[in-house]
Amino acid sequence: MKLYSYFRSSAAYRVRIALNFKGLDTQIIPVHLLRDGGEQKKPDYLRVNPTGLVPTLVDGDITIAQSMAILEYLEETHPEPALLPADAPGRARVRAIAQTIACDIHPLNNLRVLRYLKNTLEVGDAQRDEWYRHWVGLGLSAIEDMLVQSAQTGRFCHGDQPTLADILLVPQVFNARRLNCDLSAMPNIVRIDAECNTLEPFIAAAPARQPDAEN
Repeated sequence: MKLYSYFRSSAAYRVRIALNFKGLDTQIIPVHLLRDGGEQKKPDYLRVNPTGLVPTLVDGDITIAQSMAILEYLEETHPEPALLPADAPGRARVRAIAQTIACDIHPLNNLRVLRYLKNTLEVGDAQRDEWYRHWVGLGLSAIEDMLVQSAQTGRFCHGDQPTLADILLVPQVFNARRLNCDLSAMPNIVRIDAECNTLEPFIAAAPARQPDAEN
């Protein structure tokens, strides 16, 4: 397998975690999102993934874009260890948490949106960062409430084994801290993030451990 990845991309980060859990030998191909105007915009990469986004997974003659599609593909083709609960209500809850991050938080705060705010709409750096913190705070607060209100919350987002919910949560928390988001009112998120980051699949997937990591 090959994974086109950028070390700080939260979408690529979540796929790296899942690949580690599945024990899949994967070649990481760095795509630098900032260098030379963004390597994701180069013709060679656009032939791999026309969206010009990371990550992209190549498995033999199969190419898959979009991190959630990749995660579901890995779960279906390599079902052990399972990253979704066995029961339908549990799977729905895990997907709801994961999609709150993937659909509600992340799209408003990815690189191309932040660049558009700054370069096209001429939003200042302070206002741009406040935009980021507002939407991340709103989304993570909702997840905190989901965790508080459910008896299914355990050591991790759902029970005592990591699921796709945790795999999406950890990269989002990493980026939230990088942009100085206030997590003080989210003790369950902070606790689960810390718990996840004691496990090798999360540790090995961390941005600082990637071949393209910058000091």
